[in-house]
Amino acid sequence: MNCRHLLALFALPALVLAADSASGLDTAAMNKSVDPCVDFYQYACGNWIAHNPLPADRARWGRFTELSSHNENVLLDIIQGAAVVKPGRSASDQKIGDYFTSCMDTATIDKKGLAPLQPELDRINAMRTREDVLAELVRLHRRGIGVLFGFGAQPDAKDSTRTIASLSQGGLSLPDRDFYLKTDTKSAETRQRFVQHMKNMFQLAGDSADNAATRAQTVIQLETTIAQASADRVAMRDPNKRYHPMSKQELKALAPALDWDAYFQGMGAPTFATLNVAGPDFIQQISAALPADSVNPWNAYFTWHLLQQSASQLPEAFENESFDFWQRYMTGAREQRPRSARCVAAVDRSLGDLLGQKYIEVAFGPDAKTQIGQLVDALEKALGKDIQTLPWMTDTTKKAAIEKLKAITNNVGYPKKWRDYSKVTIAPGDFLGNSVRTTEAIQQDRMQRIGKPTDKTEWNMTPPTVNAFYSPQSNSINFPAGILQPPFFDPRRDIALNYGAAGMVIGHEMTHGFDDQGRKFDGDGNLRDWWTPQDGAEFEKRVTCVADEYSGFTAVDDVKLNGRLTLGENTADNGGLRVALMALQDTLKGKESLLDGFTPEQRFFLGFAQIWCENSTPQAERQQALTNPHSPGRYRVDGTLPNMPEFQKVFSCKASQPMVSANACRVW
Repeated sequence: MNCRHLLALFALPALVLAADSASGLDTAAMNKSVDPCVDFYQYACGNWIAHNPLPADRARWGRFTELSSHNENVLLDIIQGAAVVKPGRSASDQKIGDYFTSCMDTATIDKKGLAPLQPELDRINAMRTREDVLAELVRLHRRGIGVLFGFGAQPDAKDSTRTIASLSQGGLSLPDRDFYLKTDTKSAETRQRFVQHMKNMFQLAGDSADNAATRAQTVIQLETTIAQASADRVAMRDPNKRYHPMSKQELKALAPALDWDAYFQGMGAPTFATLNVAGPDFIQQISAALPADSVNPWNAYFTWHLLQQSASQLPEAFENESFDFWQRYMTGAREQRPRSARCVAAVDRSLGDLLGQKYIEVAFGPDAKTQIGQLVDALEKALGKDIQTLPWMTDTTKKAAIEKLKAITNNVGYPKKWRDYSKVTIAPGDFLGNSVRTTEAIQQDRMQRIGKPTDKTEWNMTPPTVNAFYSPQSNSINFPAGILQPPFFDPRRDIALNYGAAGMVIGHEMTHGFDDQGRKFDGDGNLRDWWTPQDGAEFEKRVTCVADEYSGFTAVDDVKLNGRLTLGENTADNGGLRVALMALQDTLKGKESLLDGFTPEQRFFLGFAQIWCENSTPQAERQQALTNPHSPGRYRVDGTLPNMPEFQKVFSCKASQPMVSANACRVW
């Protein structure tokens, strides 16, 4: 980064280095009255947790959301500048600015009422035949509304060079199938509140109370049928269980109730002979079980999903009702986020690559990309050394693992190719229309990839996103510019902190290539078993240790974590942190420097722990435990460190203390 960008980027108080810290460590976040060998999370984050209560508009507030909030302000400045109508305004500024302006124009949105949505509602109400239902299913899918099932394009799991058509399970409103199927008191209460919410939305759209209640019951009955056919999240993590290539003729025999030729043609898909059906049982069951003798259930179901998906673009009453259920009840947030924040998110979601290019110009320079690249190189070297010295893996599998590691593509900052929005019309005063047109353009772009070579440079995050991801089928690790800032990375601070934070994130993503699912893909991104049977058995024994450990953690009340759901992320946390420490030690070459009273290794572990400082509502914690493959922040720290003798050594922990595991788990 050049100096001007650096100063602008780190201007917010949340991102300024601690004034009393020589290293850049956030010493004010620490609660030093806690023994680090008893609860390192509280030791590293206790004061941050105490002094950062949840904002009223948040269900979760942590270092990730803290940085996201900063990026949001940077984006708001960019967008507001683009929204100024002036001679010579660029086409990209016009789209970004007018999209934002249309979102902020609540007076026009309220004045229009349901009118922008009415043509689609009328089409749904006019359905009379199965052909009408299919036509509407297509229309909703083209708008990105995932009713009944999902259809798209994806790399062939066993030939990642080509992109094929794919069907998958979908069609539910609640976060997971278990919300419909579990019989505990909380699940029953959630379903009751969900039905009331749907009734309220139907009434806002003009239904009588009785008709709204009937339609709400129809929807939950239909979605319960879909839930019963759906596989659980743990099963769907397994790529082998999601790979079922078949011809269109085989699909028609499997699920004869749908006119698949008409559906694919309506979706604008190119001609193809075969596709992957991620859940054949699901497609077969919904074909056999869903109503076929009446359009009324489909009328209610389609109307509900259209209203739900469009609520943020409709008048205030719809937005408030949607917030009351999905945020206030389901996650515990007390207030809506400011309108400007919601509109920034809408622009980022719909025009992410246009906005991302502007963000990169302001917030990410070549120096940062170079320094992160150097960090990535150090982590790759350390992971290679880790693989070579594993005592449980044979040389045959080690050789294949090293080949896969060397084949990983590292993408830093932003994608190599930006999405083209030139054909998308963005108009002021048409928020719903803008949303529909951008979504349809993205959907059609995806359709046109079917049958073509796979573009392995594609990203699924926008550049300002505070996150990172590993793609098994492109065998790539991707770090958006948004995360490459404090508290994750700062070129001005102590190197040990950068290795503990950004280095751990890099190591985490690399390790995903070798977690319980990533290991099933080879270096070319193909689903192939490259392990010897002996090594595969040893691997499964070690990840079972990790799964059992995390299944013992309580998320909230009587809800435990699902160690199998979170296994990939927990494996990546444990492996990534160890590899990052190895990389730091290789870089330091034995040089010690005591800063802020801590050794480099101690600062490394503190830098790691402090990226997970967070507060969250009980509702959000419950939902995360049921649906999220990531463990809560406290277990990403206090679940990982007890498995590391290196941690216990540098903090002089005794064998009997909580941060020392009697049954330490290690995969990588």
